[in-house]
Amino acid sequence: MLLSGVAVIGSGAVVGFMNLPGRTAAPASSPNGAQTSSVPITRSDMVDTKQVSGTLGYAGRRIQPNRASGVVTATRAEGTVVRRGGWLYKVEGKPVFLMYGAVPMYRRLGVGTTGPDVQQLELNLVKLGYKSGTVDKTFTAVTAQAVWAWQRDKGLVATGRAEVSQVIFSRGALRIAENTKEAGDAAEGSVVTTTRTERAITIKLETSNQQFARKGARVRVQLPDGKKVAGTISSVGTIARPGKDADSPATIDVSVKVGGELGRLDQAPVTVELRTGRRKDVLSVPVEALIAREGGQYGVRVVQGGTRQVVPVETGLFTGSRVEISGAGLSEGVRVEVPKL
Repeated sequence: MLLSGVAVIGSGAVVGFMNLPGRTAAPASSPNGAQTSSVPITRSDMVDTKQVSGTLGYAGRRIQPNRASGVVTATRAEGTVVRRGGWLYKVEGKPVFLMYGAVPMYRRLGVGTTGPDVQQLELNLVKLGYKSGTVDKTFTAVTAQAVWAWQRDKGLVATGRAEVSQVIFSRGALRIAENTKEAGDAAEGSVVTTTRTERAITIKLETSNQQFARKGARVRVQLPDGKKVAGTISSVGTIARPGKDADSPATIDVSVKVGGELGRLDQAPVTVELRTGRRKDVLSVPVEALIAREGGQYGVRVVQGGTRQVVPVETGLFTGSRVEISGAGLSEGVRVEVPKL
């Protein structure tokens, strides 16, 4: 049970003061002389949330390995979406092309080479309009002719062999997130960082809150412009990463899928509401209706006609302004006393 935000003033005192809808206009006086009114007990689902910080960006951020040697001569504008057959950057004037596939380009492919990487190369050539023969795991002379034609058309040295410096394989379209090299730089290590094209939110969630993140759970996201959109937790990391210093808590990575109009902002701060508790079809009253009783117990003062009676209650979920209650004789619509503002 969460008790944050509840302040008990003393035995017999009403706790909290908030202006809630449904309150009667006719004032009354409690036994201690304070001005009061009354509100009905309601029945509904109750959801409690916890707000955490996140970053809106794009899914699948990756520093792409570069296999071409020489000087970078061209890059694409950040934010550019590159699809099958498009170029990612150029080294020594030669483009490095994107093709689709799960197997990385880790070796030269030529006549006699076999394997799933050959099959995905042949499939890409077909999709790009080149006749590579039967799409299978064997690089044949027909495949070589298709590669030769593709190299000729794209301004590469036409050899009929696909080189590791010429192709980067990805499962789909890539977005240029950041150019880590500029024209004139040596093409060492990596030239670009890419993402996939779908939007995603990353949360560095403190490990003490990891119980609130569950794959498939729905969340609400507040964007930088104040607009709120729905999201779904797509993954929850299992590796705790230490904080930046001794005072910073360890965190796990949580990813959230979001849809709707999100604009083009990248690496933008957002607020994510994680569900921390949910109670279905329960009775609740404003928190200020609670009355502290001896022994740390609570009650509500039921107003019926001209009489008032304190009824002991068991409290459940607190959701900031309201609290779940149960007790003998309590039902939806019964009016309870609250302070009059």
